[in-house]
Amino acid sequence: MKKDIEDFINYIEFEKRLSKNTKMSYLRDLEKYREYLEKKKIFTTNDISKDDIEHYIEYLNKSDTPSTIARKLTTIKAFHNYLYQTKKIDVDVSETIERPKLRKKLPNVLSVDEVDRLLDIKCLTPIDYRNKSMLELMYATGLRVTELLDLKIGDLDVENCIVRVLGKGSKERIVPVGEYTLESLNNYLEVRGQLLKNKTCEYLYLNNQGTRLSRFSFFKIIKKLLMEKGIHKDVSPHSLRHSFATHMLDYGADLRSIQELLGHSDIATTKIYTHISNNKIREEYIEYHPRSTKE
Repeated sequence: MKKDIEDFINYIEFEKRLSKNTKMSYLRDLEKYREYLEKKKIFTTNDISKDDIEHYIEYLNKSDTPSTIARKLTTIKAFHNYLYQTKKIDVDVSETIERPKLRKKLPNVLSVDEVDRLLDIKCLTPIDYRNKSMLELMYATGLRVTELLDLKIGDLDVENCIVRVLGKGSKERIVPVGEYTLESLNNYLEVRGQLLKNKTCEYLYLNNQGTRLSRFSFFKIIKKLLMEKGIHKDVSPHSLRHSFATHMLDYGADLRSIQELLGHSDIATTKIYTHISNNKIREEYIEYHPRSTKE
């Protein structure tokens, strides 16, 4: 079974061109799956039955959340489908297993006022200029955190006001940037050399050691700034991306345009932001209509 898993991981990496994070997630899920099956004395993929998969899901129910189980089942189904398509197994026993229905959780977003407060950073040090530039760029473009931190100096085209982004599946997209963002970018670029510490690094956003800033560090920066600005919301590293999409929609942008800017392959993913906007409309109706509620 190890060889089948290895072949599948190579397939999603080199043919499907999925991200490194996705590849590692699939690998972890399948290793746990293999360990469970081998404890049940099942050592080859052709010996796996539908009952075996369902028993594994029951086993996961003891410790994992529904969303984690759904993700692991997606991995297992993709693995079995690959084995069937490549004729390594005769039957895809996972095909008729249904994924658990999950309640969709809307992402937390910041209001326009909260974003303005968050971006109001007094710049005194190279770190201040870096932080302001990062947050301005993320809110202006809706980049994923990994996309933001993977940006290289060569991805910027300041003259034409665009940034080249390598998204999921190694798909490149061109995203426009506005005047506020360009100003903060140029200010950061002027002091970026102070973070390099006499090194060279092609990544745009650097840490104190002059190397690429990590996702964990980015999250710490956002949390610290939110506390300093008195914004008490449970936000994720993607909150500025979600806020970008929601505010674009609120101000009249077309859903297809937002889809392109976000790099969503399926517009159904983008439609979640219409639910957030509908919630906002409802809140404003309740607040401002004189007969929305009884005294």
